[in-house]
Amino acid sequence: KMAALGRVPPWRRGWQPVVQQLRWGSKAVTRHWKAMHFQRQKLMAVTEYIAPRPLVPPSCLPRKREPQEREDSGYIRLLQRQVEEIFRDNRMVAVCQNNWMPQEDVAMMRFYLRKHNIEVKFVLNEIVRPVLSQSKYKNLLPLFVARNILLVSPEIKAKEMLRVLRGVPQVNLLGACIDDTILSRRGVENFAKLPSLETTQSQTVGALALLPSQTSSLLQCSPAHLTALLDRHIQQLQDGETGTAAPAQSSGDQ
Repeated sequence: KMAALGRVPPWRRGWQPVVQQLRWGSKAVTRHWKAMHFQRQKLMAVTEYIAPRPLVPPSCLPRKREPQEREDSGYIRLLQRQVEEIFRDNRMVAVCQNNWMPQEDVAMMRFYLRKHNIEVKFVLNEIVRPVLSQSKYKNLLPLFVARNILLVSPEIKAKEMLRVLRGVPQVNLLGACIDDTILSRRGVENFAKLPSLETTQSQTVGALALLPSQTSSLLQCSPAHLTALLDRHIQQLQDGETGTAAPAQSSGDQ
């Protein structure tokens, strides 16, 4: 038996080597990507879920307000209320295009306008347009496109306003609302050429008083003319009587 064991290799007799090689790592990849069968692709395409279209397109729905706009809504309402007061409490509201100019020129313009009781109001189109769209001044909306300012006055000072704006070329008059009447630039210039209200009233009173005076003179003309003719006829008769008597006396004397 010993001789037989000597002929058997060591690993067959239960002997383990000192160093063993072990395999570490992931398993071998046995599954590879495979294209889906075309019939299955057709089935998946036919059974794909399609969401129903909304009755109202999203573009037609009102835009959701952002949180910042909701926070500023109180301040915006205050500015819109001030714009409403401007159009309600002033007889003249002129809309002008405001181009850039130095602050010194702005101060000088406001000073000369304030001498004629005309105030300068800087407004934003985002504030003015919603107010005008819901009022009787909606025809002024096309004027509020770029940077605008308002020249407001409780009195009608169109002539004085144009005189001051001639020296400020950066401010262009676009239109005005005078006594709830919307006028263009040409209309404001023509309105400024009209005489004052006192002069117009005096001219109207003179024209109205002229007609009764002419009527009265026409009614008195015929009786006065008849009276003058009768007086002249009486005078001629008296002169005729004195004229016949005078020659008789003269002939007797001779």
